[in-house]
Amino acid sequence: MTATTEPTTEPTVEPATDRQPLLRADDLTMTFGGITAVKDFSFHIEPGEIVGLIGPNGAGKTTCFNMLTGFYAPSNGRVRFKGQDITNRKPHAIARLGLVRSFQKTNVMKRLTVFENVLTGHYMASRQSLLATFFPGEAVRRAEREARESAAAIVETMGLAQRMNAPAHLLSCGELRLLEVAVALAAKPSLLMLDEPAAGLNSHEAGTFGAVLKTLIGRSIDALLIVEHNMDLVMSVSDRIVVLNFGRKLAEGRPAEIIENRQVAEAYLGKAAA
Repeated sequence: MTATTEPTTEPTVEPATDRQPLLRADDLTMTFGGITAVKDFSFHIEPGEIVGLIGPNGAGKTTCFNMLTGFYAPSNGRVRFKGQDITNRKPHAIARLGLVRSFQKTNVMKRLTVFENVLTGHYMASRQSLLATFFPGEAVRRAEREARESAAAIVETMGLAQRMNAPAHLLSCGELRLLEVAVALAAKPSLLMLDEPAAGLNSHEAGTFGAVLKTLIGRSIDALLIVEHNMDLVMSVSDRIVVLNFGRKLAEGRPAEIIENRQVAEAYLGKAAA
């Protein structure tokens, strides 16, 4: 008797290759009533890249983040991730595909230790039945061991090994930012999107933070998209920078090209100052 294959409810995810971007957004537009927050925004991210998304306050950066990750349904345009159309999918479904974001508000639980925070991130990303929770078999016990090993490895990767058992409320601001990224890494992203991750850091802490981010590419994640107002950090870590102004793409290029772009200077400083 010939075996039959049950149809799958999820479309097959095409693996990212050199011939297609990891993430691609085409003509994204977001309107709220009569206000257009983002208009015809297109860009892409290749595997192995760190891309910075910058712009003055109110330029539409967080709105773009929300459209890319399913928190907003675009008024127009499409988003593709790993070759698959993810437009209008729910945030949790997009995260399971490997597109994970952080938020400006911390996702760290201050009473838990560094290790416990990262371990909790693994549990939030995993799924198991109620029966398995109360009657854990070997598979559940193996998953528990793997989660603990993974959490310890992530803490090590983020340079927090010496703070492994410290409660999060005792961490410095710089260490807390590293922990936030560690928790996001627990979800096993292919593309990690960070929204203002260096907020509150001094120049030394931001430099350390940026150096750690660069080590993640090809080791823990395939690519990184970062929204950040700290220009020194963005310029030092980004392979390519996309500039938004009044909801439209103003410029795109390597950091050196963006620094020399007069339109970008005018957007930040005003025409007279630029």
